Amino acid sequence: MSKIVTLKLKTAGPRIGPFTIKDEFNNVLATDVPRETLKTGIAYTVNDEVNVIIICSTGRVKKCKNFSIGEFDVYEYADTEFTNDGISCAWTHLKDPTIYNTYYGVVEPYILEYPYSYQFQDEVLHNVKDYTKVYKYVPTGDTVLADYAKYELDDAWFNKAILYNGQQNSGVLTIIPKPKNNLSAYMTYPKLTEDSKTILFTKNDNFYQYNTFWNVTTAPYVQQFIKDCESLSIDKQINQDVMDYTTRSMKKETLRAKELKVRHIMDNRGDIHMVSQFLLTPAQISYK
Repeated sequence: MSKIVTLKLKTAGPRIGPFTIKDEFNNVLATDVPRETLKTGIAYTVNDEVNVIIICSTGRVKKCKNFSIGEFDVYEYADTEFTNDGISCAWTHLKDPTIYNTYYGVVEPYILEYPYSYQFQDEVLHNVKDYTKVYKYVPTGDTVLADYAKYELDDAWFNKAILYNGQQNSGVLTIIPKPKNNLSAYMTYPKLTEDSKTILFTKNDNFYQYNTFWNVTTAPYVQQFIKDCESLSIDKQINQDVMDYTTRSMKKETLRAKELKVRHIMDNRGDIHMVSQFLLTPAQISYK
């Protein structure tokens, strides 16, 4: 025999969902159920012996909660309104030195932005040199008070960069280590896609360095950055509608102005510790 169970979400935090719904015997009733679907209500057919429904959030915040099956009338169901639970929670830091910029199992972007202001003349940017030490930690024992050792990496660093001024923008630069002893692979860069350009970085004399950038903005009088729809904590999301990453054999406009901003982003890993100390932007005066 079977029975119908109706579910309706009464309250939840802003990052809860989508959901996986199953019974107490671990039988999955549905997966990837949207938050809006549970807010309006949805019904499932289960066996008579099922007394508990388990609802698990599988998105950015992973959490499961058990609900006992009970009875209610149709008026109580109709009068149930959803309310947002905006209560924040504290995150305990520095308990595991092998992970960084990782919260609730999700890697969050680590972003540093450097502003520069030049003198009277405009200046043309040549390259970017960054003095950063990148460490990786490994456990040295299995005791409760285990020690951790660290070593410095040469092939790990920020994976994205954006260089811009008031009317120019490099677009999203995906930066990866230069292939070692492989000239044929080296000659395949830069690699262009619809929403980014992949270039190479090198580490020499403890400086991370890259170049191969130019202005890709097609509409200098349109905003280069737009608001992020996911979180107000993200202050810049590049406006890809006005960026052109196609090949430009003879029309590579240099980044030239009286100001410059260098934005470095790491959002592809959380197992390294970066200690950034200073950044250099070699440039020369541009006469016109």
